[in-house]
Amino acid sequence: MDVLTLARVQFAFTIAFHYLFPPLSIGLGLILVIMEGAFLKTGKAVYHQMARYWTRVFGLIFAIGVATGIVMEFEFGTNWATYSRYVGDVFGSALAAEGIFAFFLESGFLALLLFGWDRVGPKLHFFSTCMVALGAHFSAVWIIVANSWQQTPAGYHLVGQGGATRAEITDFWGMVFNPSSMDRLEHTVCGAWQAGAWMVVSVSAWYLLKGRHLEFARRSLQIGLAVALISSSIQLVTGHESAIGVGRNQPAKLAAFEALYKTGPASLYLFGWVDEKGQQVRFGLEVPRMLSYLIYGDPNQPVTGLDAFAPGDRPPVNLVFQMYHAMVAIGGGLIALALFSTVQWWRGKLFEQRWLLMLLVASVLGPQLANQLGWASAEVGRQPWIVYGLLRTSDALSKVVGSGAIVSSLILFSAVYALLFAVFVFLLNHKIQHGPEEPDLVPLEPFSQEPRADV
Repeated sequence: MDVLTLARVQFAFTIAFHYLFPPLSIGLGLILVIMEGAFLKTGKAVYHQMARYWTRVFGLIFAIGVATGIVMEFEFGTNWATYSRYVGDVFGSALAAEGIFAFFLESGFLALLLFGWDRVGPKLHFFSTCMVALGAHFSAVWIIVANSWQQTPAGYHLVGQGGATRAEITDFWGMVFNPSSMDRLEHTVCGAWQAGAWMVVSVSAWYLLKGRHLEFARRSLQIGLAVALISSSIQLVTGHESAIGVGRNQPAKLAAFEALYKTGPASLYLFGWVDEKGQQVRFGLEVPRMLSYLIYGDPNQPVTGLDAFAPGDRPPVNLVFQMYHAMVAIGGGLIALALFSTVQWWRGKLFEQRWLLMLLVASVLGPQLANQLGWASAEVGRQPWIVYGLLRTSDALSKVVGSGAIVSSLILFSAVYALLFAVFVFLLNHKIQHGPEEPDLVPLEPFSQEPRADV
């Protein structure tokens, strides 16, 4: 492989592995707030037990997420030095804001969240839970802002010439509220809520199948399912709004999503295989003019096709098409599963149907796959640009890093990440097998007293 391909493979591998964990942190953070809030409101011991158990899981996920995220910062400087120079002013501002407003907030209250249960009052502990969850969401805000600027640059001007050219911020809030940032933020956060919710649903369903921790499992599953239903329903809306934004700001990407080669009233494909040489979709099922209707509200409105772009300015169409449609299919499946399970809950039959509980155990994989496919289709869909319309990916490489260095580091990263993943699976499995602690079944009254004097 050439240096460009190797560098892209390495970065895709490291960020894909890292992206397993932040969505879980964000989603579990929201659910922890709900569980602990229910404990404060009702005083029921089971909510205290639920909050403490899922806090332990959250701590494990947070630790692995931080460890896997560090590598990417080094890759910016080693493999992508030209890119880092080009976007340094923009990313420096966004990532500094992420550190100040998100990471410090999240990590500052994390100790109270993890270790403060018996040392501070319930209201202060609940406040720390809210701050950790808020910090996790703020982190998503600034990371999405930085990434969205690559998709739809705004609030900048270019300084320097040739290889020394770089983007410099002229309008900070213009950079923050670039044309795609809010649509992508809403869509990403909903995906994160689903990741956390379906994980809670999955573990709870497993306990019900095993006949263990039944009250804990029922309550956890109900909360997880409620969050899953709400977030998956909102995801449908945010996905639609995001697609409209892509059509407006990145028409080549939308054309690749739907394999639209000719500009004109456009059909929507439910599935198919793209023949890139023949520039058509084979073995597909299409809804005539539906894409035009969804994007513009008019089935006769033309949609920009790939024929409006030079061949060198087009993304790999079949790859983008398949990833995008797989993401949509999984998202639709999760909505259907959440709706059906909620109906069974309302009918009082949710906990009696083993086949449904088994399906809910497997549901944890759905949002993870959808999040990975959504990220990949968004990033591959803007190729050949690393900064859309400004800097090509092929021009963003470091000038002095050779293929041998990238191969050796990729092998090393693969070994380290395999070890980290094994440790994560082992510890998570241990926590699930062990289950919630019976001593955590403590009602609210004992915590109404003042914090202990020895801490």
